[in-house]
Amino acid sequence: MENLIEVKNLKKYFPTPHGMLHAVDDVNFIIEKGKTLGVVGESGCGKSTLGRTLIHLHESTSGQIFFNGKDITFVKGKALREAREQMQIIFQDPYSSIDPRKTIEATIREPLIVSRKFGKSEIDEKTSELMNLVGIDERLRVSYPHELDGGRRQRVGIARALALDPQFIVCDEPVSALDVSIQAQVLNLLKKLQIDRALTYMFVTHNLSVVRYISDDICVMYLGQVVEKCSTKELFVSPLHPYTKALLSAIPSVDIHHPMKRELLKGEITSPINPKPGCRFVARCPYAREACLQPQKQEEVVKNHFVACCRVHEI
Repeated sequence: MENLIEVKNLKKYFPTPHGMLHAVDDVNFIIEKGKTLGVVGESGCGKSTLGRTLIHLHESTSGQIFFNGKDITFVKGKALREAREQMQIIFQDPYSSIDPRKTIEATIREPLIVSRKFGKSEIDEKTSELMNLVGIDERLRVSYPHELDGGRRQRVGIARALALDPQFIVCDEPVSALDVSIQAQVLNLLKKLQIDRALTYMFVTHNLSVVRYISDDICVMYLGQVVEKCSTKELFVSPLHPYTKALLSAIPSVDIHHPMKRELLKGEITSPINPKPGCRFVARCPYAREACLQPQKQEEVVKNHFVACCRVHEI
């Protein structure tokens, strides 16, 4: 498979009154064309910041972002505009990511107008195509966001993201604000669109059941760093990092005959502001030793299964 996205040593720091907040710290991964990379972790681990940095909603502090083999880390002007047409985002909250003063039609048309690539008749035709593509009825063209339910609003967000035929879409927890039945509809729509339009996704979520359903590969993040990455199947069958094991043990089980052993995390969460060089999970890890206070390097434990833990073989 050909790689669409390649990230090398990516960092994004934010200045605070108390020091630099390490939101994304030395992250590396590859996303193949037509595949979905799931990014999971608890709230505040840097998942959304990573996605937004990829598409230049945040400027990188350092590192490299390659798109179709081209370094786009610090592109500006026309080059940035062209890159953004190929890299879009679906936001988490369909209630706040759509302008309440614009009709559904105006929201979907906006990227087409801003691009200056289409005539009026083309814009009208493409708007209708996009609405049909995501399952929004034509009668809702002149409706306002407050007149729609959450599922339809999110479909409007998806249509807007697809307007300029991008290759890559960051899905920033696109179903977390929706009812469970609506979540399933939106996930199925995203999978169908991926097949029909050869899309590549980064799917950011804290819901492990969702990421298992939609992702080909998974990165597990903890306080700005990727602690484990491998195929989805491999992660759920053979998790290796202590944090990943704790995450998976938190998934509710309906099997009363084989209940999963819970890995309860204790201890204080390390501050992401000017963190120490060792493992950031050390304060909550039941396997922590003195060696864990040293910087942790990602190691390929088995083929295409990477773990940032110096005690992984012992555990």
